[in-house]
Amino acid sequence: MAEVETSVPVKKLSVAGEALTTEETRVVRSPWDGVPVAAVPVVGALETGAAIDAAARAMATPLPAHERAEILDRAATATRERREKLARLLAREIGKPLKQALMEVDRCVQTLTFSAIEARTLAGRGIAVDAHPAGVGRRGYTIRVPIGVIAAITPFNFPLNLAAHKVGPAIAAGCGTVLKPAGVAPLAAIELVDLLHEAGLPRELLSVVTGPAGEIGDVLVEDERVRMITFTGSAEVGWELAARAAKKHVSLELGNSTPLIVCADADLDAAAEAAAISGNGFAGQSCISVQRVLVDGRLHDDFTERLLGAIERLKVGNPEEDDTDVGPLIDEDARTRVEEWLDEASESGAERLAGGTVDGGHLRPTVLDRVPADARAWKREIFGPVLALRPFESLEEAIELANGTDYGLQAGIFTRDLATAITASERLKFGGVTVNEAPTFRVDQMPYGGTKESGNTREGPHFTVRDMTEERMVVIKL
Repeated sequence: MAEVETSVPVKKLSVAGEALTTEETRVVRSPWDGVPVAAVPVVGALETGAAIDAAARAMATPLPAHERAEILDRAATATRERREKLARLLAREIGKPLKQALMEVDRCVQTLTFSAIEARTLAGRGIAVDAHPAGVGRRGYTIRVPIGVIAAITPFNFPLNLAAHKVGPAIAAGCGTVLKPAGVAPLAAIELVDLLHEAGLPRELLSVVTGPAGEIGDVLVEDERVRMITFTGSAEVGWELAARAAKKHVSLELGNSTPLIVCADADLDAAAEAAAISGNGFAGQSCISVQRVLVDGRLHDDFTERLLGAIERLKVGNPEEDDTDVGPLIDEDARTRVEEWLDEASESGAERLAGGTVDGGHLRPTVLDRVPADARAWKREIFGPVLALRPFESLEEAIELANGTDYGLQAGIFTRDLATAITASERLKFGGVTVNEAPTFRVDQMPYGGTKESGNTREGPHFTVRDMTEERMVVIKL
């Protein structure tokens, strides 16, 4: 049995309509100082199966659309009222700087609100069946029906809002859900589930399970009542999951090696500030954190100087302090991996212009110049506070370099020229392209998702709720 300090509170899990504790627990520690935050029960196949049972039974008595919407609205209000508390939890649980944690809570409110809108407006469509001679004397229309039980698997980096992006649309669609948060960051997800139950959601409709990913995942993949798996995380795990669950609808939102193109006519200060903040906020632990910066060769030195100045202004430190910009990586393994990739890039010829050192457990924001295209720090997702620079001679070369990755989530370009912006947006092979804006930009109602190794879906409540429902044709003979 895992040891738990007597002073650490043990969170109860809501599983199959019950508040659950177990003999075995796991301590969640702050990545900033290692101090225990709370302990969570460790559950497995038995509890996961019970959660699926409860969700399937609860779906047999569907809630009216207006009730689902009202639950989501009440949950959004409660989230707003607990803004400071939830943000403090994020700062402690995952080391997210407080000002960024507050933004995540605010985004969660919006995600729940947009989900409520979808609950009120989700509808089928009329079909002109008499456009075919055989359809004369008949009326046709479609309705949207819940796809079935949803398995939602979420990562550590946005543990509140990414859970809301799965659970909110599932409620709007009328689906029961089993939520599996990241093992290192389950607390915010547990709070969200409790908050939704307090808002009136029947407890059996939504369970949260924490424990061995393999054991829980096997049940979610193999149980036929789970009709959809929605997963956010690494590309390797996501595509393996999709292959194993071939008969289910599997929605994947995966990683990226995010490029930012800086053209000769760009506002260099704005571009440098965007790269510095979006590449290092939350220590670069976002799938759309800027990682690869492609700079017009004529401006390389000027831009680099501005970039280094912008990075120097970032405060690295305690995530619970109001003015901190960069906190710690999630754990020592993550820091070790990033350091290995930095060393590999340096040995391959990249020049380290800033950072790369460990200070009090933090990896300082790092800038690598002229990174080889075959280095992992360039072609793979580094998920750390690292910017890799390369100069280019033409827009065509910049687009080719940006596209030279297996990923395709989001990309950005800074330019004042409309034709350049349009050309880039049409030729960059990514699910989203931002112009004069960091590619970390996301509002929660927009279609968000990638191509290639970055996934196969578009998230945002309007889009997700359609993934979580099926269109059923109805024909009435008059």
